[in-house]
Amino acid sequence: MKEQTTNIPTQAPDPKRIIVSISIIAVVFFVIGFISWVNAILIPYFKIACELTTFESYFVTFAFYISYLVISVPASYLLKKTGFKKGMAVGFAVMAVGAFIFIPAAATRTYGMFLTGLFALGTGLSVLQTAANPYITILGPIERAAQRISILGVCNKGAGILAPLIFAAVILRKTDTELFKQIPLMNPAERSVVLDELIQRVMIPYLVVGVVLLLLGLLILKSPLPEINTENEDAELSKANADKKSIFDFPFLILGAIAIFLHVGTQVISIDTIIGYATSMHIPLLEAKVFPSYTLFATICGYMLGVIAIPKLISQKKAFQLFTMLGCVFSLLIVLVKTRVLFLGHDTDLSIWFLVLLGFSNSLIWAGIWPLAMKGLGRFTKLGASIMIMGLCGNGLLPLVYGYLADLQGVNEAYWILIPCYLYLIYYAFYGHKVKRWSFKS
Repeated sequence: MKEQTTNIPTQAPDPKRIIVSISIIAVVFFVIGFISWVNAILIPYFKIACELTTFESYFVTFAFYISYLVISVPASYLLKKTGFKKGMAVGFAVMAVGAFIFIPAAATRTYGMFLTGLFALGTGLSVLQTAANPYITILGPIERAAQRISILGVCNKGAGILAPLIFAAVILRKTDTELFKQIPLMNPAERSVVLDELIQRVMIPYLVVGVVLLLLGLLILKSPLPEINTENEDAELSKANADKKSIFDFPFLILGAIAIFLHVGTQVISIDTIIGYATSMHIPLLEAKVFPSYTLFATICGYMLGVIAIPKLISQKKAFQLFTMLGCVFSLLIVLVKTRVLFLGHDTDLSIWFLVLLGFSNSLIWAGIWPLAMKGLGRFTKLGASIMIMGLCGNGLLPLVYGYLADLQGVNEAYWILIPCYLYLIYYAFYGHKVKRWSFKS
C-alpha cells in the first residue's frame, strides 16, 4: 500500500494526525536529547580516564557536532530520496553503529576511537535533526511553530536532565572521589590498570544504547508518521520564489544558520562546561554532576512558559527578542559577579547560577530562529533545513574555543566568548530575519 503524503503548501494535516505526529517526533527529540547531553558527563570522565587537557577533552563535543557540518547537506539529498520517515530510520541505524564503536574503544582505551564513535552518533543525529526540525516547523500553522518546538524541547531537555544523572549512576562509584585524587600519585603501571577499568565501565551502557537505537529505527519505519511533500508550492509561494535559483537567494535563512551556529554553541557551553566550572570551585565530580541538570531544568521552565504564553500572551518573535537580551545579561553577570553563596546545598560562586539561568534564556531562542528562517522556502525547504542543521557544528567549535581560552585565561574569563554570540542573536531577532535580499554597495 502506498504511503500517504501530505502536501503542506496546499493541504494541512488534520488535528488528530498532527497530535500523533508530534507524539512520535517527541520520542525522536527525547532520544536526541539523551544522546547529546550525556556529553556533559563524558567530557570530565574522558579527561580523567584518557588523561587529557581541558582543550583535548572538548574534542568530545567537536567530534560529535562537526558531523553536522559534514553530513547535513548530504542528509538533505538522502531525505529527498527516502522521505522524512525512512530518513529518520537511517539516522537511528547510523547512531547505533556509533554507540557500538564505544565497545572496542573502551576495550583499548583509545580516545581517537571514542571520537570516531561520537562522530558516527552525531552523523545519525544530523540526519534526524535535518528531518525532524523542518517537519515539526511546517506541520501546522507557522505562527504556532514555536509552541510546537517548545513542547518537543521539553522532551529534549528532559532527556538531557536524565542522561548525565543516569550515566553517572551507572559508571561512577561512591569511592571514585578518593580514587580520582589518588590517580595522579600512582606509578604508570598501576595507573594504567586503574584507568583501563575506569573507561571500560562505558561498554555495557553503550551496548544497551545501540540496541535501543536500532529498535527505535524499526519502530519509526512501522509508525503512522505521515510524509510531507515540500517539493510543490502553491501559486502564491511559487510566484514569490520564481526568481530564486539557489538557497543563497534567501539571506534570512543564511543569517538564521549563523544564528543557529552561535545559539547552539552558547547552549552547549552553558551545559557541557558547567561541571568543569563547578570542579574549579573545589566541588567533587560526584556533586558537580547535577549542575547540567539544573541548567536543563531552567531550559524546561522556559519551554513551559513558551507552551503557555505563545502565541496567546506574546508572539514567538517578541519572545525570541526578549530571551536573546536575557542571554546577554546573564552572560555579563557570569563574568562580572564574584560572590560566594550557599544555594541548594552547594557552596559555590554566584556566577555558576547565572550559567544555570542561561538555560532559561536559551530555551526560546531555537524556537524563535527556526520559523523565521524557514518561512516561505517552498521547494528549498529540505536543503534550507540542511543549511540550518550545518549550523549545529557550533556545538563542537565554540566549546573548543572556550576550552582553549580556559587553559589560557581561566575557566571564568573564558565565558566572555558568550557576549558577541548573544549580540549577534539580538541582531537577528530584531533585524536579520527581515533581510530578503543581499545588498552590496561598492
